[in-house]
Formats: sequence, structure tokens, C-alpha cells
Amino acid sequence: MAPYTNIPLSPAELSYLHTSLAQDPPIRPDGRSPTQFRPLVAETDILPSANGSARICFADGTEAVVGVKAEVERTGRKGGLVRGKEDGEVEGEERGEDGWLDVSIEIPGTRDDDALPVFLAAMLTEALLADGELKGRLVIGRVWHWRLFVDILLLSQPLSYPLPLLSLTTHLALLSTRLPALISQKDEDPLFNDDWEASTHLFPRQPTTNEPETKPPITLLVMTVGTNILFDPSSDEIAVADAIVAISATEDSKDGGLKMVALRTVDPPSRLTSAGVPTQANTTAGGGLSAEETLKLREKDAGATVWRPPRGGVSRTVLGRMIKKVVEKGGVGEEVLEGLRGVKS
Repeated sequence: MAPYTNIPLSPAELSYLHTSLAQDPPIRPDGRSPTQFRPLVAETDILPSANGSARICFADGTEAVVGVKAEVERTGRKGGLVRGKEDGEVEGEERGEDGWLDVSIEIPGTRDDDALPVFLAAMLTEALLADGELKGRLVIGRVWHWRLFVDILLLSQPLSYPLPLLSLTTHLALLSTRLPALISQKDEDPLFNDDWEASTHLFPRQPTTNEPETKPPITLLVMTVGTNILFDPSSDEIAVADAIVAISATEDSKDGGLKMVALRTVDPPSRLTSAGVPTQANTTAGGGLSAEETLKLREKDAGATVWRPPRGGVSRTVLGRMIKKVVEKGGVGEEVLEGLRGVKS
């Protein structure tokens, strides 16, 4: 019995879709170009009781809401500031800890400890902590720090792999996150300004220094079919993917461009689909031919099937091309960040 993959496509449909996407240029079911994203609607500051929040809805109706809450915690040790140079760090550099970020995901129809929400939360956490920028901003002093709770809610069953939707929504929620202004000294018990207008953004949109503006990372889903590289794949496209890679990128403070901070391969569901009826066992093969001609045709195509599931995997050369398309100047990553920059609360 073929394994259940929740893909409502027959082997013939899978074969036709794979052939279309493997052409040069590829023909996508919705007519998009290889690097074009699906339309979406986004807004921020939608939860009044949260420090930051955002909502994004894709054109297919899949919608996510992210709320960010910040709480003050005692660090438990005098480790908020790094004294002395270690591993190339500057004296007095502020450094946080991974445990100060808590990401939880709720998906309708799944338990909190199911594989999908746990894996998605781990991927998002890895990307957010990769460059140390976020956890460094959570340091209050040598004794106190902020603990950040990022609660992600998918409002409907995902119609495609939800990682990009959750990542982009989290990115906007963190950009809108504000922290109360500190009026006490850093090593004293924290005392904050009650005036919310005096609060500061976790990621300032207009830095006061000469350093380039920094932002939370974004995670994009990239797939290959043949030699073609496709961004933001739909559920039908994922069903025939040769390989799927999640690439996380953020702004590089050195040159103002983008840099990759995390990379994960996603197991493509296409490899679990059934191959369809072998030509040798297909009684309709060779219609209109004589019995002898039909037998020769079946012997010639023995082992051939309507749809042959991809084995998965991607070469280093193709993987390098995929990363380059995300982080290069004027690439897909910059295009996505530019679009998110225009979202207003």
C-alpha cells in the first residue's frame, strides 16, 4: 500500500505538474515567475496587550497571528556583560542567552508536542538566535534581562508548508515590538517609565549610530524541480519537488547586504507518493495495436511508470545557487525585506 501523504493528486497529475515545472522557463500552475511570491495582506500592532504583534494572510486564505510579550527576569549570574576579550569579542560587549527566547506554535488539529509545530518552532528559534543580535538586545544589565515570549497562532489548517508564513509574521511582530524605557541604572532593580510613548523599539527603525539598520531574520522556502529553482512553492508544487530547502537570512552589519544565518533541508512529500500503474501491467497500453505489438511495447517499457517519485537531495552546486539567489544584492531576500518594510500598523 502506498503511504498516505495528504496529496490529492493522481500519479498522472503529479507527472504533468513535474514536467511543467521542469521546463525552461518553468510553467507554474498560478502563472508566477520562479522568484515571485504569492500576494499577501499584512498588518502590525493588532494586539493591544502585547509588546508587539502582526498578522499576515496569504491569498489562499492561510492566516497567522503572532504576539510578542516581554517579561523582566533575574539573570541569576553576573553574565549579562562579557568582561575581557573572548573569541574575538569586544570588551564590555553585551551578550544574551538562548534560553531568553521562547517560541511556541499552535496549529489547528495538532497537539503542542506534535512533530510539525515542534519542528517549526525549532527552525524559527534557530534562525532568530543564529547571529546573536536578538538575544543581545534582551540584556538589561549584569543582573537583569528581558525574556521574550513569541506566541504564533495559525488560524486555519495550512494549505502549504507554513514555515515562510510564520517566519514573515514573526519578523513583522518583532519589528513592532516595543520595550518600556529604563529609568534606573542598569545594575539596579529595573524601574521603567510608565509612559508608553517613551518606549523604544526592540529593533530601532532609525538607528542613532552610523551602523546599518538591523532586522530580525526571515526564512524563505526554496525548492528545485530539475535544474529550476522556485521560491514560495504552493502545496501542489511541493508535491513534486525534487528538494526543498529553508534558508534564513538577515542583514549583514558589515556591508549592509544580506547573509545566511541558518539552513535546513525539508523532507519533500513527493518521495512518498505512489508511482502509479507500471506500463507492463497497464491493460490500456498499446490500444489499437495487435497482441504481438502490444507485448513488445510492454516489454520495451518494462518498469516504466506514469510517475516516478524523486529521491530527494540537492547537489552543492545547486544549493549554492539557491543561497545566492536569496542573499545576493537585489536578490529575493532584499525584495522580500523591502516589501515588509512598507507594512504600516
